[in-house]
Amino acid sequence: MAITSVAGFMASLDNLVVTTALPSIREDLGGELHDLEWTVSAYTLTFAVLLMFGAALGDRFGRRRLFGTGLVVFTAASAAAALAPGIDTLIAARAVQGVGAAIMMPLTLTLLTAAVPVARRGMAYGIWGAANGLAVASGPLIGGSLTEHFSWQWIFWLNVPLGLALLPLARLRLAESYGTGAPLDVPGTLLASGGLFGIVYGLVRGPVDGWSGPVVLTALFGGGALLAGFVLHGTRARNPMLPMRLFRSRAFAGINAAGLLMFLGMFGSVFLLSQYLQGVLGYSPTEAGLRMLPWTGAPMIVAPVAGILSDRIGGRPVVAVGLFLQAVGLGHLATVITADASYAVQLPGLIVSGVGMALYFAPASALVMSSVVPAEQGIASGANNALREVGGALGIAVMGSIFAARGGYETARTFVDGLRPALLVGAGAVALAGVAVLLIPARGPVGPAGPPSAEPAPEEGRAPAAVAG
Repeated sequence: MAITSVAGFMASLDNLVVTTALPSIREDLGGELHDLEWTVSAYTLTFAVLLMFGAALGDRFGRRRLFGTGLVVFTAASAAAALAPGIDTLIAARAVQGVGAAIMMPLTLTLLTAAVPVARRGMAYGIWGAANGLAVASGPLIGGSLTEHFSWQWIFWLNVPLGLALLPLARLRLAESYGTGAPLDVPGTLLASGGLFGIVYGLVRGPVDGWSGPVVLTALFGGGALLAGFVLHGTRARNPMLPMRLFRSRAFAGINAAGLLMFLGMFGSVFLLSQYLQGVLGYSPTEAGLRMLPWTGAPMIVAPVAGILSDRIGGRPVVAVGLFLQAVGLGHLATVITADASYAVQLPGLIVSGVGMALYFAPASALVMSSVVPAEQGIASGANNALREVGGALGIAVMGSIFAARGGYETARTFVDGLRPALLVGAGAVALAGVAVLLIPARGPVGPAGPPSAEPAPEEGRAPAAVAG
Protein backbone atom coordinates (compact mmCIF):
# COMPACT_ATOMS: atom_id res chain seq x y z
CA MET A 1 0.00 0.00 0.00
CA ALA A 2 2.81 2.41 0.87
CA ILE A 3 4.68 1.62 -2.35
CA THR A 4 1.75 2.26 -4.67
CA SER A 5 0.53 5.30 -2.71
CA VAL A 6 3.94 6.99 -2.83
CA ALA A 7 4.29 6.24 -6.55
CA GLY A 8 0.85 7.68 -7.23
CA PHE A 9 1.71 10.72 -5.12
CA MET A 10 4.84 11.36 -7.21
CA ALA A 11 2.99 11.13 -10.53
CA SER A 12 0.09 13.31 -9.39
CA LEU A 13 2.35 15.87 -7.73
CA ASP A 14 4.19 16.60 -10.97
CA ASN A 15 1.00 17.83 -12.61
CA LEU A 16 0.98 21.12 -10.68
CA VAL A 17 4.21 21.22 -8.67
CA VAL A 18 5.98 23.18 -11.39
CA THR A 19 3.43 26.03 -11.54
CA THR A 20 4.78 28.10 -8.64
CA ALA A 21 8.35 27.56 -9.91
CA LEU A 22 7.64 29.03 -13.36
CA PRO A 23 8.88 32.58 -12.63
CA SER A 24 12.16 31.18 -11.24
CA ILE A 25 12.55 28.81 -14.20
CA ARG A 26 11.96 31.72 -16.58
CA GLU A 27 14.56 33.80 -14.75
CA ASP A 28 17.21 31.04 -14.76
CA LEU A 29 16.66 29.41 -18.16
CA GLY A 30 14.97 32.18 -20.09
CA GLY A 31 12.12 31.37 -22.44
CA GLU A 32 8.87 32.99 -23.40
CA LEU A 33 5.28 32.20 -22.46
CA HIS A 34 5.06 29.34 -24.95
CA ASP A 35 8.15 27.73 -23.42
CA LEU A 36 6.64 27.91 -19.92
CA GLU A 37 3.44 26.35 -21.25
CA TRP A 38 5.40 23.38 -22.55
CA THR A 39 7.11 22.78 -19.19
CA VAL A 40 3.64 21.82 -17.92
CA SER A 41 1.96 20.55 -21.10
CA ALA A 42 4.81 18.26 -22.17
CA TYR A 43 4.13 16.22 -19.01
CA THR A 44 0.33 16.26 -19.13
CA LEU A 45 0.18 15.44 -22.85
CA THR A 46 2.43 12.38 -22.76
CA PHE A 47 0.76 11.31 -19.52
CA ALA A 48 -2.68 11.59 -21.11
CA VAL A 49 -2.11 9.88 -24.45
CA LEU A 50 -0.06 6.98 -23.05
CA LEU A 51 -2.09 6.35 -19.86
CA MET A 52 -4.32 3.61 -21.27
CA PHE A 53 -1.48 2.19 -23.37
CA GLY A 54 0.65 1.91 -20.23
CA ALA A 55 -2.08 -0.05 -18.45
CA ALA A 56 -2.36 -2.40 -21.44
CA LEU A 57 1.42 -2.95 -21.45
CA GLY A 58 1.25 -3.95 -17.79
CA ASP A 59 -1.60 -6.37 -18.41
CA ARG A 60 0.34 -8.04 -21.19
CA PHE A 61 3.96 -8.09 -20.00
CA GLY A 62 3.51 -8.08 -16.23
CA ARG A 63 2.23 -5.31 -14.00
CA ARG A 64 5.08 -5.37 -11.50
CA ARG A 65 7.67 -5.44 -14.28
CA LEU A 66 6.10 -2.51 -16.14
CA PHE A 67 5.53 -0.62 -12.89
CA GLY A 68 9.27 -0.86 -12.25
CA THR A 69 10.02 0.21 -15.81
CA GLY A 70 7.79 3.25 -15.49
CA LEU A 71 9.34 4.12 -12.14
CA VAL A 72 12.85 3.95 -13.63
CA VAL A 73 11.87 6.18 -16.56
CA PHE A 74 10.10 8.67 -14.27
CA THR A 75 13.01 8.84 -11.81
CA ALA A 76 15.68 9.20 -14.50
CA ALA A 77 13.67 11.89 -16.29
CA SER A 78 13.25 13.76 -12.99
CA ALA A 79 17.03 13.85 -12.58
CA ALA A 80 17.41 15.00 -16.18
CA ALA A 81 14.90 17.81 -15.57
CA ALA A 82 16.84 18.94 -12.48
CA LEU A 83 20.08 18.99 -14.48
CA ALA A 84 18.56 20.68 -17.55
CA PRO A 85 20.92 23.40 -18.86
CA GLY A 86 18.21 25.10 -20.92
CA ILE A 87 14.47 25.38 -21.34
CA ASP A 88 14.35 22.99 -24.32
CA THR A 89 16.13 20.27 -22.38
CA LEU A 90 13.75 20.78 -19.46
CA ILE A 91 10.72 20.41 -21.76
CA ALA A 92 12.14 17.20 -23.24
CA ALA A 93 12.77 15.77 -19.76
CA ARG A 94 9.23 16.66 -18.71
CA ALA A 95 7.86 14.78 -21.73
CA VAL A 96 9.85 11.68 -20.76
CA GLN A 97 8.61 12.09 -17.18
CA GLY A 98 5.07 11.89 -18.56
CA VAL A 99 5.92 8.65 -20.35
CA GLY A 100 7.14 7.13 -17.09
CA ALA A 101 4.09 8.33 -15.18
CA ALA A 102 1.74 6.95 -17.85
CA ILE A 103 3.28 3.49 -17.46
CA MET A 104 3.53 3.62 -13.66
CA MET A 105 0.35 5.38 -12.56
CA PRO A 106 -2.43 3.11 -13.92
CA LEU A 107 -0.68 0.06 -12.46
CA THR A 108 -0.55 1.42 -8.89
CA LEU A 109 -4.19 0.60 -8.23
CA THR A 110 -4.16 -2.82 -9.89
CA LEU A 111 -1.06 -3.83 -7.93
CA LEU A 112 -2.61 -2.49 -4.73
CA THR A 113 -5.75 -4.52 -5.36
CA ALA A 114 -3.76 -7.71 -5.85
CA ALA A 115 -1.69 -7.11 -2.69
CA VAL A 116 -4.52 -6.29 -0.25
CA PRO A 117 -7.15 -8.76 1.01
CA VAL A 118 -10.72 -8.08 -0.10
CA ALA A 119 -11.82 -7.10 3.40
CA ARG A 120 -9.21 -4.31 3.58
CA ARG A 121 -9.48 -2.93 0.06
CA GLY A 122 -11.89 -0.14 0.97
CA MET A 123 -9.43 1.29 3.48
CA ALA A 124 -6.54 0.77 1.05
CA TYR A 125 -8.35 2.61 -1.76
CA GLY A 126 -9.11 5.45 0.65
CA ILE A 127 -5.45 5.84 1.61
CA TRP A 128 -4.37 5.64 -2.03
CA GLY A 129 -6.95 8.26 -3.03
CA ALA A 130 -5.97 10.53 -0.15
CA ALA A 131 -2.32 10.40 -1.23
CA ASN A 132 -3.25 11.43 -4.76
CA GLY A 133 -5.56 14.17 -3.51
CA LEU A 134 -2.84 15.47 -1.20
CA ALA A 135 -0.45 15.61 -4.17
CA VAL A 136 -2.83 17.77 -6.20
CA ALA A 137 -3.61 20.02 -3.23
CA SER A 138 -0.03 20.50 -2.09
CA GLY A 139 1.61 20.70 -5.53
CA PRO A 140 1.80 24.52 -5.76
CA LEU A 141 2.85 24.82 -2.09
CA ILE A 142 5.57 22.14 -2.30
CA GLY A 143 6.85 23.60 -5.56
CA GLY A 144 6.90 27.10 -4.09
CA SER A 145 8.61 26.08 -0.85
CA LEU A 146 11.35 24.07 -2.58
CA THR A 147 11.93 26.86 -5.09
CA GLU A 148 12.21 29.54 -2.42
CA HIS A 149 14.30 27.71 0.18
CA PHE A 150 16.48 25.61 -2.16
CA SER A 151 16.01 26.04 -5.92
CA TRP A 152 13.46 25.11 -8.57
CA GLN A 153 15.60 22.09 -9.47
CA TRP A 154 14.61 20.50 -6.16
CA ILE A 155 11.02 20.01 -7.30
CA PHE A 156 12.53 17.35 -9.58
CA TRP A 157 15.32 16.13 -7.30
CA LEU A 158 12.61 15.26 -4.76
CA ASN A 159 11.49 12.37 -6.97
CA VAL A 160 14.93 10.78 -7.25
CA PRO A 161 15.45 9.39 -3.70
CA LEU A 162 11.79 8.36 -3.55
CA GLY A 163 12.06 6.51 -6.85
CA LEU A 164 15.33 4.82 -5.88
CA ALA A 165 13.82 3.69 -2.58
CA LEU A 166 10.68 2.31 -4.20
CA LEU A 167 12.46 0.22 -6.86
CA PRO A 168 13.84 -2.55 -4.58
CA LEU A 169 10.72 -2.46 -2.41
CA ALA A 170 8.51 -3.01 -5.45
CA ARG A 171 10.66 -5.94 -6.52
CA LEU A 172 10.51 -7.54 -3.08
CA ARG A 173 7.00 -6.70 -1.88
CA LEU A 174 4.76 -6.65 -4.96
CA ALA A 175 3.51 -9.84 -6.60
CA GLU A 176 3.61 -10.19 -10.37
CA SER A 177 0.26 -10.38 -12.16
CA TYR A 178 -1.06 -10.27 -15.69
CA GLY A 179 -4.26 -9.17 -17.41
CA THR A 180 -6.18 -10.54 -20.36
CA GLY A 181 -3.38 -10.03 -22.89
CA ALA A 182 -5.59 -8.09 -25.29
CA PRO A 183 -3.77 -6.75 -28.39
CA LEU A 184 -2.04 -3.39 -27.94
CA ASP A 185 -3.62 -0.53 -29.86
CA VAL A 186 -0.47 0.98 -31.37
CA PRO A 187 -2.26 2.75 -34.28
CA GLY A 188 -4.76 4.36 -31.89
CA THR A 189 -1.98 5.54 -29.59
CA LEU A 190 -0.03 7.07 -32.49
CA LEU A 191 -3.14 8.81 -33.88
CA ALA A 192 -4.10 10.26 -30.50
CA SER A 193 -0.54 11.33 -29.68
CA GLY A 194 0.07 13.01 -33.03
CA GLY A 195 -3.33 14.68 -33.11
CA LEU A 196 -3.15 16.15 -29.63
CA PHE A 197 0.44 17.29 -30.10
CA GLY A 198 -0.53 19.07 -33.33
CA ILE A 199 -3.50 20.85 -31.74
CA VAL A 200 -1.59 21.96 -28.64
CA TYR A 201 1.48 22.98 -30.66
CA GLY A 202 -0.67 25.10 -32.97
CA LEU A 203 -2.42 26.78 -30.04
CA VAL A 204 0.88 27.50 -28.28
CA ARG A 205 2.65 28.82 -31.39
CA GLY A 206 -0.33 30.81 -32.72
CA PRO A 207 0.35 34.02 -30.74
CA VAL A 208 4.07 33.81 -31.62
CA ASP A 209 4.00 32.93 -35.33
CA GLY A 210 0.57 34.32 -36.23
CA TRP A 211 -2.62 32.30 -36.62
CA SER A 212 -2.34 32.32 -40.41
CA GLY A 213 1.28 31.13 -40.43
CA PRO A 214 1.95 27.91 -42.36
CA VAL A 215 3.42 26.06 -39.36
CA VAL A 216 0.46 26.93 -37.13
CA LEU A 217 -2.15 26.05 -39.76
CA THR A 218 -0.37 22.79 -40.60
CA ALA A 219 -0.24 21.83 -36.92
CA LEU A 220 -3.89 22.66 -36.28
CA PHE A 221 -5.32 21.04 -39.41
CA GLY A 222 -2.92 18.10 -39.25
CA GLY A 223 -3.73 17.52 -35.59
CA GLY A 224 -7.44 17.76 -36.30
CA ALA A 225 -7.14 15.23 -39.13
CA LEU A 226 -5.24 12.78 -36.93
CA LEU A 227 -7.84 13.10 -34.16
CA ALA A 228 -10.59 12.48 -36.72
CA GLY A 229 -8.65 9.38 -37.74
CA PHE A 230 -8.48 8.35 -34.07
CA VAL A 231 -12.27 8.64 -33.78
CA LEU A 232 -12.76 6.60 -36.97
CA HIS A 233 -10.27 4.02 -35.69
CA GLY A 234 -12.20 3.79 -32.43
CA THR A 235 -15.38 2.91 -34.31
CA ARG A 236 -13.86 0.22 -36.54
CA ALA A 237 -10.95 -1.47 -34.77
CA ARG A 238 -11.52 -4.74 -32.92
CA ASN A 239 -9.71 -3.72 -29.74
CA PRO A 240 -9.38 0.08 -29.81
CA MET A 241 -7.75 2.00 -26.99
CA LEU A 242 -10.97 4.00 -26.64
CA PRO A 243 -14.12 2.38 -28.10
CA MET A 244 -16.20 5.21 -29.57
CA ARG A 245 -19.43 3.31 -28.97
CA LEU A 246 -19.07 4.20 -25.28
CA PHE A 247 -19.95 7.78 -26.19
CA ARG A 248 -23.41 6.66 -27.32
CA SER A 249 -24.24 6.73 -23.64
CA ARG A 250 -25.35 10.23 -22.64
CA ALA A 251 -24.00 9.61 -19.16
CA PHE A 252 -20.53 8.61 -20.38
CA ALA A 253 -20.34 11.38 -22.96
CA GLY A 254 -21.60 14.00 -20.51
CA ILE A 255 -19.30 13.24 -17.61
CA ASN A 256 -16.24 12.98 -19.88
CA ALA A 257 -17.05 16.28 -21.60
CA ALA A 258 -17.41 17.80 -18.14
CA GLY A 259 -14.05 16.40 -17.01
CA LEU A 260 -12.22 17.73 -20.07
CA LEU A 261 -13.78 21.21 -19.75
CA MET A 262 -13.31 21.40 -15.98
CA PHE A 263 -9.60 20.58 -16.22
CA LEU A 264 -9.26 23.00 -19.13
CA GLY A 265 -10.49 25.86 -16.97
CA MET A 266 -8.74 24.76 -13.78
CA PHE A 267 -5.25 23.98 -15.15
CA GLY A 268 -5.11 27.10 -17.29
CA SER A 269 -6.16 29.28 -14.36
CA VAL A 270 -3.62 27.78 -11.93
CA PHE A 271 -0.90 28.19 -14.56
CA LEU A 272 -1.55 31.94 -14.88
CA LEU A 273 -2.62 32.79 -11.32
CA SER A 274 0.53 31.32 -9.77
CA GLN A 275 2.59 33.64 -11.97
CA TYR A 276 0.32 36.60 -11.18
CA LEU A 277 0.77 36.15 -7.43
CA GLN A 278 4.56 36.23 -7.79
CA GLY A 279 5.27 38.38 -10.83
CA VAL A 280 2.62 41.06 -10.25
CA LEU A 281 1.82 41.07 -6.52
CA GLY A 282 5.37 40.23 -5.44
CA TYR A 283 4.70 37.20 -3.24
CA SER A 284 7.47 34.67 -2.75
CA PRO A 285 7.00 31.17 -4.22
CA THR A 286 6.03 29.79 -0.80
CA GLU A 287 3.61 32.64 -0.15
CA ALA A 288 2.04 32.09 -3.56
CA GLY A 289 1.60 28.37 -2.86
CA LEU A 290 -0.02 29.08 0.51
CA ARG A 291 -2.41 31.59 -1.04
CA MET A 292 -3.52 28.97 -3.58
CA LEU A 293 -4.48 26.49 -0.84
CA PRO A 294 -8.08 27.73 -0.34
CA TRP A 295 -8.62 26.57 -3.92
CA THR A 296 -6.32 23.56 -4.42
CA GLY A 297 -6.59 22.29 -0.83
CA ALA A 298 -10.37 22.52 -0.39
CA PRO A 299 -11.04 18.99 -1.74
CA MET A 300 -9.19 17.50 1.25
CA ILE A 301 -11.77 19.09 3.59
CA VAL A 302 -14.98 19.22 1.56
CA ALA A 303 -14.70 15.88 -0.31
CA PRO A 304 -16.25 13.81 2.54
CA VAL A 305 -19.26 16.13 2.56
CA ALA A 306 -19.52 15.76 -1.20
CA GLY A 307 -19.56 11.97 -0.79
CA ILE A 308 -22.38 12.13 1.78
CA LEU A 309 -24.43 14.46 -0.41
CA SER A 310 -23.85 12.23 -3.42
CA ASP A 311 -25.12 9.18 -1.52
CA ARG A 312 -28.27 11.04 -0.47
CA ILE A 313 -29.29 12.97 -3.58
CA GLY A 314 -27.17 11.44 -6.35
CA GLY A 315 -23.91 12.50 -7.94
CA ARG A 316 -25.36 14.47 -10.85
CA PRO A 317 -26.67 17.51 -8.89
CA VAL A 318 -23.62 17.59 -6.63
CA VAL A 319 -21.19 17.61 -9.57
CA ALA A 320 -23.24 20.23 -11.44
CA VAL A 321 -23.39 22.55 -8.43
CA GLY A 322 -19.66 22.11 -7.88
CA LEU A 323 -18.84 23.05 -11.46
CA PHE A 324 -21.08 26.12 -11.41
CA LEU A 325 -19.51 27.22 -8.13
CA GLN A 326 -16.04 26.91 -9.61
CA ALA A 327 -17.17 28.94 -12.62
CA VAL A 328 -18.51 31.65 -10.30
CA GLY A 329 -15.24 31.68 -8.36
CA LEU A 330 -13.13 32.10 -11.49
CA GLY A 331 -15.49 34.79 -12.76
CA HIS A 332 -15.10 36.64 -9.46
CA LEU A 333 -11.30 36.49 -9.73
CA ALA A 334 -11.47 37.84 -13.27
CA THR A 335 -13.43 40.89 -12.08
CA VAL A 336 -11.41 41.79 -8.96
CA ILE A 337 -7.86 41.15 -10.15
CA THR A 338 -5.82 44.31 -10.68
CA ALA A 339 -2.14 45.20 -10.69
CA ASP A 340 -2.32 45.84 -6.92
CA ALA A 341 -5.31 43.76 -5.76
CA SER A 342 -5.23 42.68 -2.13
CA TYR A 343 -5.42 39.01 -1.23
CA ALA A 344 -8.61 39.71 0.73
CA VAL A 345 -10.55 40.60 -2.43
CA GLN A 346 -9.31 37.46 -4.16
CA LEU A 347 -10.02 35.09 -1.27
CA PRO A 348 -13.80 34.67 -1.86
CA GLY A 349 -13.16 33.58 -5.44
CA LEU A 350 -10.48 31.10 -4.36
CA ILE A 351 -12.71 29.61 -1.64
CA VAL A 352 -15.74 29.28 -3.89
CA SER A 353 -13.61 27.70 -6.63
CA GLY A 354 -12.11 25.29 -4.12
CA VAL A 355 -15.47 24.20 -2.73
CA GLY A 356 -16.72 23.74 -6.28
CA MET A 357 -13.74 21.58 -7.22
CA ALA A 358 -14.21 19.50 -4.07
CA LEU A 359 -17.87 18.84 -4.92
CA TYR A 360 -16.81 17.67 -8.38
CA PHE A 361 -14.12 15.05 -7.78
CA ALA A 362 -15.56 12.10 -5.82
CA PRO A 363 -19.10 12.11 -7.28
CA ALA A 364 -17.68 12.49 -10.80
CA SER A 365 -15.71 9.27 -10.43
CA ALA A 366 -18.87 7.46 -9.35
CA LEU A 367 -20.76 8.86 -12.35
CA VAL A 368 -18.06 7.57 -14.69
CA MET A 369 -18.18 4.08 -13.24
CA SER A 370 -22.00 3.92 -13.33
CA SER A 371 -22.17 5.11 -16.95
CA VAL A 372 -20.94 1.77 -18.37
CA VAL A 373 -21.43 -1.93 -17.74
CA PRO A 374 -19.11 -3.48 -15.12
CA ALA A 375 -16.94 -5.24 -17.72
CA GLU A 376 -15.96 -1.88 -19.21
CA GLN A 377 -15.33 0.11 -16.04
CA GLY A 378 -11.55 -0.20 -16.40
CA ILE A 379 -11.67 1.28 -19.92
CA ALA A 380 -14.12 3.99 -18.79
CA SER A 381 -11.96 5.04 -15.84
CA GLY A 382 -8.81 5.15 -17.96
CA ALA A 383 -10.56 7.17 -20.68
CA ASN A 384 -11.91 9.66 -18.15
CA ASN A 385 -8.51 10.22 -16.57
CA ALA A 386 -6.83 10.57 -19.96
CA LEU A 387 -9.41 13.13 -21.11
CA ARG A 388 -8.92 15.13 -17.91
CA GLU A 389 -5.18 15.33 -18.60
CA VAL A 390 -5.92 16.34 -22.19
CA GLY A 391 -8.17 19.08 -20.84
CA GLY A 392 -5.33 20.32 -18.64
CA ALA A 393 -2.93 20.54 -21.58
CA LEU A 394 -5.54 22.26 -23.75
CA GLY A 395 -6.38 24.67 -20.93
CA ILE A 396 -2.80 25.88 -20.63
CA ALA A 397 -2.55 26.22 -24.42
CA VAL A 398 -5.91 27.97 -24.93
CA MET A 399 -5.73 30.31 -21.94
CA GLY A 400 -2.04 30.99 -22.59
CA SER A 401 -2.92 32.02 -26.15
CA ILE A 402 -5.62 34.38 -24.90
CA PHE A 403 -3.22 35.84 -22.35
CA ALA A 404 -0.56 36.40 -25.03
CA ALA A 405 -3.06 37.99 -27.42
CA ARG A 406 -4.38 40.51 -24.86
CA GLY A 407 -1.40 41.05 -22.57
CA GLY A 408 2.09 39.89 -21.69
CA TYR A 409 4.96 39.98 -19.21
CA GLU A 410 6.09 43.53 -19.97
CA THR A 411 4.42 45.26 -16.99
CA ALA A 412 2.01 44.43 -14.20
CA ARG A 413 -0.73 46.16 -16.18
CA THR A 414 -0.15 44.14 -19.34
CA PHE A 415 -0.13 40.93 -17.30
CA VAL A 416 -3.51 41.77 -15.80
CA ASP A 417 -4.83 42.77 -19.23
CA GLY A 418 -4.07 39.26 -20.46
CA LEU A 419 -5.08 37.43 -17.30
CA ARG A 420 -8.63 38.78 -17.04
CA PRO A 421 -9.99 37.53 -20.38
CA ALA A 422 -8.16 34.22 -19.92
CA LEU A 423 -9.86 33.67 -16.56
CA LEU A 424 -13.24 34.55 -18.07
CA VAL A 425 -12.70 31.90 -20.74
CA GLY A 426 -11.73 29.43 -18.00
CA ALA A 427 -14.91 30.29 -16.10
CA GLY A 428 -16.93 29.79 -19.27
CA ALA A 429 -15.36 26.38 -19.90
CA VAL A 430 -16.19 25.20 -16.37
CA ALA A 431 -19.76 26.54 -16.70
CA LEU A 432 -20.13 24.53 -19.93
CA ALA A 433 -18.92 21.50 -17.97
CA GLY A 434 -21.82 22.08 -15.57
CA VAL A 435 -24.26 22.19 -18.48
CA ALA A 436 -22.81 18.91 -19.80
CA VAL A 437 -23.49 17.25 -16.43
CA LEU A 438 -27.10 18.46 -16.48
CA LEU A 439 -27.56 16.58 -19.76
CA ILE A 440 -26.73 13.29 -18.02
CA PRO A 441 -29.85 11.17 -17.40
CA ALA A 442 -31.11 11.85 -13.91
CA ARG A 443 -31.72 8.29 -12.77
CA GLY A 444 -29.73 5.10 -12.76
CA PRO A 445 -26.65 3.96 -14.61
CA VAL A 446 -26.83 4.08 -18.36
CA GLY A 447 -24.66 1.65 -20.24
CA PRO A 448 -23.45 2.36 -23.73
CA ALA A 449 -25.54 1.41 -26.68
CA GLY A 450 -24.27 -1.34 -28.88
CA PRO A 451 -22.73 -4.73 -28.29
CA PRO A 452 -20.95 -5.56 -25.08
CA SER A 453 -17.20 -5.27 -24.88
CA ALA A 454 -15.09 -8.02 -26.33
CA GLU A 455 -13.06 -7.92 -23.15
CA PRO A 456 -14.15 -10.04 -20.21
CA ALA A 457 -15.02 -8.59 -16.86
CA PRO A 458 -12.03 -7.51 -14.80
CA GLU A 459 -10.42 -10.45 -13.04
CA GLU A 460 -10.06 -10.57 -9.30
CA GLY A 461 -7.18 -8.37 -8.27
CA ARG A 462 -7.63 -6.03 -11.24
CA ALA A 463 -8.97 -2.60 -10.43
CA PRO A 464 -10.11 0.19 -12.73
CA ALA A 465 -7.44 2.48 -14.15
CA ALA A 466 -5.96 4.90 -11.69
CA VAL A 467 -7.06 8.46 -11.17
CA ALA A 468 -4.38 10.63 -12.66
CA GLY A 469 -4.61 13.80 -10.68
